Amino acid sequence: MIKTISFFLGFVLGLSVLGCNMDKKVKEDFEKFSVDKNLPQNDTIRLLSKYPEIKLFSNEKIKSKTRTAYIFQHAGILPMDNYKCSMTLKNDTLEILLNNNNSYFGNGIFIKVFEKNFLINDIDPKTLHGEIKFIKTKPLHQKLVLNKDSFEKNDSIYGFIDYKTKVDSFNKTFRGYFKALIQ
Repeated sequence: MIKTISFFLGFVLGLSVLGCNMDKKVKEDFEKFSVDKNLPQNDTIRLLSKYPEIKLFSNEKIKSKTRTAYIFQHAGILPMDNYKCSMTLKNDTLEILLNNNNSYFGNGIFIKVFEKNFLINDIDPKTLHGEIKFIKTKPLHQKLVLNKDSFEKNDSIYGFIDYKTKVDSFNKTFRGYFKALIQ
């Protein structure tokens, strides 16, 4: 009986140590974001409200009447600026999708915002049929600015992203403004 209890305690303690190491690794990947309450008055953000949302494919259902993002991405040969923004709140994590998925393929980034921290995942452009999968990259620079640091459903969030990462043998830059209503 004592051997069983000793084994069980060793197993539980081993798991908790493993958990702490895993938590430390995850926290190391997160960066702090900054807050600029004046972001809604930014000239680029204000211009977004004057243009209709872009349509990436003919039978797409538009979720916003006005444009939600002006992001400029340069990766490889062709620069792109046809991105949209959508946001969801899952428990206490804000998920921001900046993507140009046209139901055949997509490209962009997925940002998780949690307790004044953020983590960026790069979307794999080779993914087909509306799936979202991620590719491994090496971030070189990342900056996120939002207009607030606490979030609730139906809040309007305004943001700025400046992100540079290494993908395989080339660098990808992703910079611009976005806005959306949290779903």
